Amino acid sequence: MIGRLLVLVAALCVLIVSAVSPSAGSEGLLDLQSMIDRTGAGETLRVPSGVYEGGVTITEPMSLIGEPGVVIDAGGDGNGIDVLAPDVRIQGVTVRNTGKSLDRENSGISVNAARVTVVDNVLEDVLFGIFLREADDSLVADNLVGAKQIDIARRGDGIRLWESHGTSVMRNRVNDGRDVVLWFSDDLVIEGNHVRGGRYGLHFMYSDNAVVKGNHLTGNSVGAFLMYSRSLVFDDNVLSDNHGPSGYGLGLKDMDGVTADGNRFVGNRVGVYLDNSPWSYDVYQHFTHNLFAYNDIGVSFLPSVKRNVFAENAFIDNAEQVGVQGGGTLTGNEWAVDGRGNYWSDFAGYDADGDGIGDIPYRLEELYSTLTDNHPELRFFGETPSAKAVSLAGEMFPVLRPRPKVEDPAPLVRVPEFDPLATDKGSARAMALSASVMLAVAGLVISSARTTSRRKERT
Repeated sequence: MIGRLLVLVAALCVLIVSAVSPSAGSEGLLDLQSMIDRTGAGETLRVPSGVYEGGVTITEPMSLIGEPGVVIDAGGDGNGIDVLAPDVRIQGVTVRNTGKSLDRENSGISVNAARVTVVDNVLEDVLFGIFLREADDSLVADNLVGAKQIDIARRGDGIRLWESHGTSVMRNRVNDGRDVVLWFSDDLVIEGNHVRGGRYGLHFMYSDNAVVKGNHLTGNSVGAFLMYSRSLVFDDNVLSDNHGPSGYGLGLKDMDGVTADGNRFVGNRVGVYLDNSPWSYDVYQHFTHNLFAYNDIGVSFLPSVKRNVFAENAFIDNAEQVGVQGGGTLTGNEWAVDGRGNYWSDFAGYDADGDGIGDIPYRLEELYSTLTDNHPELRFFGETPSAKAVSLAGEMFPVLRPRPKVEDPAPLVRVPEFDPLATDKGSARAMALSASVMLAVAGLVISSARTTSRRKERT
């Protein structure tokens, strides 16, 4: 009798343990789906450390919180996690090894519901990283997103939003993916993200009323390309070392109502590219307190672009400060506000009264850069003795001098003050960039001060 009782107790213990512990799947991976299915609506599932079988689906509101060491392995097929219910939270898990099907959009975390929170996760060896469809008012924050090591055109997007209005994408690190895509999604907040090694750092389309702030978009083919949207705030971003076939730091096509303040466009092929932006006849766009430094071209326009206002910016040692694709002059754009223009490192004027404003206008009428606008292949000879000779000829012989592309009526003779870059302790590259830019600015300030002092001594 006692023996039978002991056997019964042992059997009950086994049942209890199997009810609360993950079981092994067919390939030795732990069974996460059964744990999810046993979690009631609105409850929290805390997943113990271990490697779990992917391809799981969440159909009820819940929180899935991973303890340290939780890995969800999709086995090279399909998605890692599918979220089909609103008010779900996924936190603290590593998702890896999705399928490779672009037409099925295999993703580490795929979301098809509103108010979903995806925070503090790691995604590695995934086609698409985090994919939100019709996921209004969601949050994607503090995730580390990698990619599959395949040709970049065959990779998926690190983060993609589709018709997900009111969503915030914050403090994520996206490495080596294809793009970060934000399409058909209004009222977004895109803040503090680091995107590098991709094709488009940010790719906007049909997304109105967005705030893009404090992002670091470095080492991509294009930093950010924004299209067909209205009312964009683009502040305090770093766009550097973007050198693909177009190599834009920031590209704007058919955009309306952009304000860009406090950004650093450093070491790109083109700092900012403007194509039919703004496209409404009664809209002006404003660029203030931005740094354009060491780009091949600081700002590049199509000839018909008008109603862009530039003031209090610094154009420092760009190979070509401003370019016009196909040639022409930039009539209809403004280069000063309230008597204050921009700082130009190649300004050869003077400031006799010491008010910080040049006493003659800055005119960009350099012959060689005008030739390269019409014949881009000539850029190959930039900074060569031949190019310098052409420019010198334009200065010495007025008959060869082109019409000014830019005329700033009130150029600044001192570099405007720039706020420190918003960075975190883990971003060594951002800190190095900040230091180098600030040193360059400091050197130019000292040089400008010495020149002004010498001029005063002569007078």
